[in-house]
Amino acid sequence: MVRTRVWPPRLAVPDGGEVLMTTNRRQQGADDGPSPADVLRSARAEFTELTGLNAESVSCFTRTEEGWALEVEVVEVARVPDTVSLMAGYQVTLDERGRLTGYRRVRRYERGRADRA
Repeated sequence: MVRTRVWPPRLAVPDGGEVLMTTNRRQQGADDGPSPADVLRSARAEFTELTGLNAESVSCFTRTEEGWALEVEVVEVARVPDTVSLMAGYQVTLDERGRLTGYRRVRRYERGRADRA
């Protein structure tokens, strides 16, 4: 049996119709902190402000007991051609409100090289 998921979810009502189910966290009072998108935006900005390095991408983003953890990819040394620029991955920790609490470099590599399996 194949199930298909209808998105957004709908609720059947007695008269045979449907009602669109929506969730608004603010209306339900479940807003216990910033959204993941807000956390990412503020973390990238704060990381750039502290290090002077512009976050090119976020390769890992998880919720932890203490708040949030992410890995940010940055260009540490720009070179020509771009494929030999020196990149770095930084592990960044945030509190539950999304404020940066620490960071550390966990790896360095040339942009054009893949990690070993």
